[in-house]
Amino acid sequence: MPDAHSPAAILMLSLFAGAIRVSTPYLFVSIGECLTEKGGRVNLGLEGILVSGAMSGYAGAYLTGSPWLGVLAAGCAGIVLGCLHGLVCSLPRVSDIAFAIALMVVGTGLAFYLGKPFIEPQAPMLPSIDLGAWSSSPQLHNALHINPLFIAGVMLAFALQWGLRHTRWGMALRLVGENAESARAMGYPITRVRIVATTVGGFFAGIGGAYLSLVYPGSWNEGLSSGQGLMAVALVIFARWQPLRCLWAALIFGAAGALGPALQAIGVTSGYYLFNAAPYVLTLAIMIVNCRPDRTLAGAPGELSLTR
Repeated sequence: MPDAHSPAAILMLSLFAGAIRVSTPYLFVSIGECLTEKGGRVNLGLEGILVSGAMSGYAGAYLTGSPWLGVLAAGCAGIVLGCLHGLVCSLPRVSDIAFAIALMVVGTGLAFYLGKPFIEPQAPMLPSIDLGAWSSSPQLHNALHINPLFIAGVMLAFALQWGLRHTRWGMALRLVGENAESARAMGYPITRVRIVATTVGGFFAGIGGAYLSLVYPGSWNEGLSSGQGLMAVALVIFARWQPLRCLWAALIFGAAGALGPALQAIGVTSGYYLFNAAPYVLTLAIMIVNCRPDRTLAGAPGELSLTR
């Protein structure tokens, strides 16, 4: 067994801790988009919802003094924007993608405007669960310092994976996303199902934003997201539209995002900013691989506009 203080052990523990820390927003946003796309609709406005959730969560925590009420406020902001997307895209001749881009611009713009008074004040942060109190190793102790939102995200991924396969609402959502005509023939309200799926997806994306402002990096500023909402769409494709695979994919993206700080922890400082670009390179690679003409998007819902 390698020494706990060896560079290799420190690197692995730093990557493990970083993967959990960085992956949580990806996890919530990708699960939300997975639900949305399972219903046959695409929401590329997740970046706007994520940033709005981050601002609302921080403002809510600061004004109420409770970080958990901040998380609720972030979820409510996501509900509003997700429902708006669902309602507008249900109108005739409205493009999911075109309106989502507008939603991204509006969401980020409103967050920047309304969030200016909250850039300087310090809001209360979400507490973490210390699972490494038994260890004398600082690296292991840090790796086992886990936020409850990550645990909630893991449980949510398992619950949704089961629910989509074994419940009536899961079957209805999958049928609407696969073949709208068949769903209509069976009496399912297609428009209502898609609006609900998009709204719930927005709620999860808002929670992901609250993690950014109330946990890591734990502040509110206009450069908080760094495109994580858009990268989550690529993550869903990589995960083949399965919530449980979104968990593993989010951890991979999180590990990529933690690569730079992990190398810095063992003294590798050259190329730090290059390593920080790893999540963007990974996103580009996923899109290139999945957009090859000889490769189909296996698992994609049949009604999804990305595949039609």
